[in-house]
Amino acid sequence: MNKKTLSIISYITIIGWIIAYVNYNKLTVKDSLTRFHLKQGLGIAILGIVISVALTIIAVVVPTLASILSLVNIVVLVLWVMGIINANNEQEIPVPIVGKLFTDKFDFIK
Repeated sequence: MNKKTLSIISYITIIGWIIAYVNYNKLTVKDSLTRFHLKQGLGIAILGIVISVALTIIAVVVPTLASILSLVNIVVLVLWVMGIINANNEQEIPVPIVGKLFTDKFDFIK
């Protein structure tokens, strides 16, 4: 797989991220584009899980807010789509709002 394909796959669920990470580790020459999008994809996935758990807890405590709070998950979906678009265009642009948090994290991705 080439760097563009690996970058795009890194955003498609955790399973896609694992596939991209394993294939990235097999490369002899590591590129910054794939590394960048692996970090962004993992960050967005973790953010999505944390938001889902938090919203579920809030919805259990206050059931009337459940339908309104479920719209917050759309924000995560938009971030994923923006990441995929940046990966497709081979750009290293962090996703809005939270993307810069992930650029310095996840040092195990080298």
